Amino acid sequence: MDISHRKITKRIRFKDAGDNAIANRKICIKQTGHEFLFGCGAFDFFPYVMRGVEEYKEITDKWLEVFNYATLPFYWGMFEREEGKPDTEILMKTSGYLIDNNVKVKGHTLCWHTVCAPWLLEYDNQTIMKKQLERIEREVTDFKGRIDIWDVLNEAVIMPKFDKYDNAVTRICREKGRLGLIKETFEKAHECNPEATLILNDFNTSKDYADLIDECLNAGVPINAIGIQSHQHQGYWGKEKYEEVLDRFSSFGLPLHFTENTLVSGDLIPGYIEDLNDWQVEEWPSTPEGEERQAKEAEEIYRILFSHPLVKAVTNWDFRDGAWLKAPGGLIRKDNSIKPSYEKLKNLIRNEWWTDTEVITDSEGFVEIDAFKGDYLISCDDLQVAISLNDKLGDEIKFI
Repeated sequence: MDISHRKITKRIRFKDAGDNAIANRKICIKQTGHEFLFGCGAFDFFPYVMRGVEEYKEITDKWLEVFNYATLPFYWGMFEREEGKPDTEILMKTSGYLIDNNVKVKGHTLCWHTVCAPWLLEYDNQTIMKKQLERIEREVTDFKGRIDIWDVLNEAVIMPKFDKYDNAVTRICREKGRLGLIKETFEKAHECNPEATLILNDFNTSKDYADLIDECLNAGVPINAIGIQSHQHQGYWGKEKYEEVLDRFSSFGLPLHFTENTLVSGDLIPGYIEDLNDWQVEEWPSTPEGEERQAKEAEEIYRILFSHPLVKAVTNWDFRDGAWLKAPGGLIRKDNSIKPSYEKLKNLIRNEWWTDTEVITDSEGFVEIDAFKGDYLISCDDLQVAISLNDKLGDEIKFI
């Protein structure tokens, strides 16, 4: 698979602070971060950051050894259990800790019919919509500069048809229509942070979702990236389906974010289950055979997605087994020991797709750089410079 688009290959001239060429010298090129967003759900950071639970320090340290992109939960019904009392401080501290560890943070999600605040049902639809937009303004404004990537609206394809229980967001979606709700929520988020990456996210990967995206773009909705969920509790999609999904959604020319990827290392949910949330079990064990299968499938997925030029982010949903649906969908077990899938992804992200090398400049200070796009610390003897190697890189690097 071709991954040349993930690298910067360029002839560069090195100079010192006096604008002199650094000739015939050894240059150390050490990568410190990826441009590509290798993500994972970061819910396990709360117990350590907020309460200092030592067990979770072990978990979060393992997380940070692999990933550079975190998803934090902003589910309205959990974030603001009581009206007017949002958990802003908790999310501020946790996002701050991640940022201090060179992790980019995404907020999930600003508008969703599930885990919706129950107190909204006390209001009429006009008031619900007003509060929804105020909620978006508050979060996007409060976290601007910390969280500049948002899943704005989640699972819109099913939203107006959702009938498992009454909720405020489904009510306003039925009244305004999917396009009307999407347009207003995205426009409010864009107004509050014009530089933010705003994502429309869905588990539906069919033509229905593509048609909705097309409708939104034609209506001028400021969607910056397409979010694609890939929970595979009922079995691995396989290369053919991934390529089908990539083909369908790459037609828009927008960045693609695989926002919620799950592969289980145990028994699969039977195919007759239509809604994964209906699968309720007391225990869902991981097995040695399942773990080998999970690792093999994870490697194939990441190679497929990393090779596609429009894919900008891949997020593994659970880091630790036993989270959503109690599934063994994590990269570490419940006892915090690492699984083969963890080792496989760490090797890809921090070894095979990582640059740590030395080069020698020629008599005029030139050298050919071939490195994965990202952040670097480049040094020559006692000189060093922190720099991003990407498509914006000029023809020279100067040590200051």
